Amino acid sequence: QVQLVESGGGLVQPGGSLRLSCSASRSSSRFNVMAWYRQAPGKQREWVASISPLGFTNYTDSVKGRFSISVDHATNTDYLEMNSLKPEDTAVYYCYARDSYGHFWGQGTQVTVSS
Repeated sequence: QVQLVESGGGLVQPGGSLRLSCSASRSSSRFNVMAWYRQAPGKQREWVASISPLGFTNYTDSVKGRFSISVDHATNTDYLEMNSLKPEDTAVYYCYARDSYGHFWGQGTQVTVSS
């Protein structure tokens, strides 16, 4: 069973930055994709960003130019660097990974953007 553990959430003022981390319990290079999703109160979970093992990235339109996803296969950790944060970025952020055998989710980390 693969475990994904997120960290790095917290409270930040609008315009601020946070970096989320997702540590995998096994080699990240074996995943077909790693990604971040988020779920705001009263809303459905939505995809935010994803990265392939070779480093190809994709972002939802609302975070393009502000968020950056990366992966360090040496430590089996992927990161979501979030800049110019807005109140509408407030949500629980979830790490996600997929391989040939299944889908895996982290437990979530809260990000609150408020003054």
